[in-house]
Amino acid sequence: MKEATILNFPEIKIDQNDFEVELGIEILENPTGFKDEREQAIKEGYQGVEGDLSDNETRLAELNKEINRLTNHSNGLDYIVAVGSGILAGLVDSLWVGEFSMERGKAWSNEKINNFVMKVAKSKGYEGERLDGAIRFLENKFHIPSDNIWKGEGAGISAKSHHLDDLAHHPTPLGLFFSILTQFTKRGYFQNSEGDFLPITIDDNGEGLIGSDIPSKIFAGTINWFFHLVSDMSGSNKTAGVGMGIPGPIVSLLKETSLIPGLNKSGLAKKIKELFVQEKFDLRSEMAVGYEIGRQAMPVIMNEIIVRAFYFIRRLVSEVKEKQSFKEIEWKKTVPWKNRTIVRMLTIATGTFTLVDLGDAAIRAGVKSAGNSAMFAKEFILRVNFVGVGRFAISVATDTSMGMKRSHLESERMAVLSERLHLMNAKVFYIQADTWMAAETTEKTINEAIDSMEQTARFSAEAWKANRSR
Repeated sequence: MKEATILNFPEIKIDQNDFEVELGIEILENPTGFKDEREQAIKEGYQGVEGDLSDNETRLAELNKEINRLTNHSNGLDYIVAVGSGILAGLVDSLWVGEFSMERGKAWSNEKINNFVMKVAKSKGYEGERLDGAIRFLENKFHIPSDNIWKGEGAGISAKSHHLDDLAHHPTPLGLFFSILTQFTKRGYFQNSEGDFLPITIDDNGEGLIGSDIPSKIFAGTINWFFHLVSDMSGSNKTAGVGMGIPGPIVSLLKETSLIPGLNKSGLAKKIKELFVQEKFDLRSEMAVGYEIGRQAMPVIMNEIIVRAFYFIRRLVSEVKEKQSFKEIEWKKTVPWKNRTIVRMLTIATGTFTLVDLGDAAIRAGVKSAGNSAMFAKEFILRVNFVGVGRFAISVATDTSMGMKRSHLESERMAVLSERLHLMNAKVFYIQADTWMAAETTEKTINEAIDSMEQTARFSAEAWKANRSR
């Protein structure tokens, strides 16, 4: 039980008809701990407002932190370094990367593929030094049941397209799936240029390549499939190094996408066949494109590294100077990612790089084309660093997105601040109400005490008179 609080009042003197009474009164304030309904309601309301204010303060702190992250704090030095990095990367692109060259890329990819085929063949027992011999060795050792069963079926499949049309010749998970499926169904699975899906039963030669039980079927469908694809990467043994290879992952995925009902009759399968057969865009071509894109990516990566490294070093030095200790460094302020400042610096750096690249491409294309607009367009496109253009587009999109998000959060912060103002007003209201309640209670208590004292004094006087009259 709550202990009583003693209120001491000054002594009161009552003088009536030569009768004086002096009273000293002590009142126990709320000795039972009882609170009336109004007082309880005020207390609960006040506590509720305090809780809401605490939540409001937490949300406001979160918003301020996020808005700060989405605010660009870069200054002149940051911009100078970003521009300088972009110019340097642009010069590297102009002088070292040069134009996009499929010829150079194919020379690289052919060498890599041929060396890979030779290496794999020797690891499986081939002892020769010729590529055609290595291909023949792998072909003879690792047959797959669906190879060549399309012949004589009138299915619209040719020697040049069968690596594309036979789904088991795709170096993809779906290609592996169809290879294993053939082991269980004794059928090869094809799609011609018209989009027709064609299961073809394997011939007698293929029967001997089917596993006798589940483990052997999975083994044959996986191991033979892999090494057979290796044998086809550089063309057949008759056209080693220059013949039609297998489709690369991108062309394979496009072909597999054309299996989807609706797309299978859209003409997509025919376009893919033209790309593979007429343009000879096989695995080696995809690797050649990747090689050239990799060359274009080098100055872009260099630009990125320079800007991010400068951001990190400058912020780290600033933190060390401010905190005077590595232990107290706020590392989140130094990391060069996920904040508007580094994004803005990268936007400027990549934009500068793209501007230098496009200017260089235009000048070189103009000189080489000698006024021929068609040749100018071709040469210009070959000189453009599309990796850099793509990186610049990503930076602009990210910067814009952060700006929009910041505006949204600032609007939310205004709403939170407005809510906080209302809560503070409510808090003042409850404090005022509690004060008035206390004042009202005190006044009532004092008045009741005075009335009681006056009644006591009158009673005492009357009693004294009565006793004296006897």
